[in-house]
Amino acid sequence: MKSSMDFLVLLLLISHLVAFAFSANEEAFVGVNIGTDVSDMPSPAQVVALLKAQQIRHVRLFDADQAMLLALAHTEIRVIVSVPNDQLLGIGQSNSTAANWVSRNILSHVPATNITAIAIGSEVLTTLPNAAPLLVSAMKFIHSALVAANLDTKIKVSTPHSSFIILDSFPPSQAFFNRSLDTVMVPLLKFLQDTDSYFMLNVYPYYDYMKSNGVIALDYALFRPLPPNKEAVDSNTLLHYTNVFDAVVDAAYFSMSYLNFTNIPVMVTESGWPSKADSTEPDATLDNANTYNSNLIRHVLNNTGTPKHPGIAVSTYIYELYNEDLRPGSISEKNWGLFDSNGVPVYIMHLTGSGTVLANDTTNQTYCVAKENADKKMVQAALDWACGPGKVDCTPLLQENPCYDPNTVFAHASYAFDAYYHKMGMADGTCNFNGVAKVTTTDPSHGSCIYPGSGGRNGTFTNSSSVAPSSDSASGCHSQYSHDVHTLSHSLIVGLLTLLTAASL
Repeated sequence: MKSSMDFLVLLLLISHLVAFAFSANEEAFVGVNIGTDVSDMPSPAQVVALLKAQQIRHVRLFDADQAMLLALAHTEIRVIVSVPNDQLLGIGQSNSTAANWVSRNILSHVPATNITAIAIGSEVLTTLPNAAPLLVSAMKFIHSALVAANLDTKIKVSTPHSSFIILDSFPPSQAFFNRSLDTVMVPLLKFLQDTDSYFMLNVYPYYDYMKSNGVIALDYALFRPLPPNKEAVDSNTLLHYTNVFDAVVDAAYFSMSYLNFTNIPVMVTESGWPSKADSTEPDATLDNANTYNSNLIRHVLNNTGTPKHPGIAVSTYIYELYNEDLRPGSISEKNWGLFDSNGVPVYIMHLTGSGTVLANDTTNQTYCVAKENADKKMVQAALDWACGPGKVDCTPLLQENPCYDPNTVFAHASYAFDAYYHKMGMADGTCNFNGVAKVTTTDPSHGSCIYPGSGGRNGTFTNSSSVAPSSDSASGCHSQYSHDVHTLSHSLIVGLLTLLTAASL
């Protein structure tokens, strides 16, 4: 047993030394996916204006929309264009069809539009299995057209995969691709290796968390700090995993190495967290979406890599730019966006130290509001305190003033709580009010009612002797959960349960 362990550790060390030498010096980046199932979809010019304002320099399109590609010209924004799944069969069966596609969608736009990659389909092996035999052919035909145009070194060809093609994904060192896909995966990986392309992977810790039946902790899915005894440990490599994202990416690396491919970097083409859902998915909240995406951006831009490949860039595209209200399915499917169709942030991310991408963020833009599930009498008492001993100016709440409507205890209390919170400089403990208040990053302003913290303005810190009533419990959101589209492998749940239990002993 010890010799086999030593052998695995030796292989790991060797892979650290020789694999991905060509990508070790690359800087990781964060991009966004741009879906268009939006009832009031902004014009391409408006989309580009938002990208520029938010310092977003990498985007992925789910097609090759001509107007969008024209709008992106001369912006230096790096673009992944896509062959939609419904065009895959034609391109995979005909070299000339592929050449015509490249001529129409690539050659007519470069170099003005900075196209850097072509994604062939999306999650083809799991959503369109009948097309799987033609996937590699389509990739090769598109690549041949790029070679003919002398663009093959500038524009990479790959295809995004669902992480659910990986079986036994925890511990990562035991992961392998679904064996039924070997006849496709081996030539596909050889193509990626031969063309110096990357393995595109969609990583959704949200789905893993929901389907784990409590085995995966919410903090582990959201990149929140974990005590050492709560980290998941791969018993074969002794690598510690502090988040689901890294574990899934490393599972992909180990799955490729199982098929003897050890020098193909992973690019995460989709990752995110929904901000809204029905009662069956209580963890699809604004605060959880904010926490996940903020922590994800920080994690990627820190160039930490993964435990298996520290320092190797894992560039990632957030899913997605806009909420897509026309998407079929559950409420959560329509609420993965960072912005609404008017370009207003769904939530204000807190990204201090992570660079300039998604510049809508500032840690100062937090607000104090009443908890939706708080006792109404306690909220009323806290409102009375804020407008009395708390010395908050509550005149905007009077009839015919901007914040009178909606005329409810919770709405009026939220305004008063936020006014007090910012009056006290957002100091710790000033958003509690005996447990009926919480801090949020979502601006509660509405219409002409502008909350004191809106726009990131700090209140003036005063030496007031009035201290908001508090309790020993920290303020914050109640916990939440769920979704029913994807399934988590039984082996992942059992493996995580075993390792997490052992780690806590």
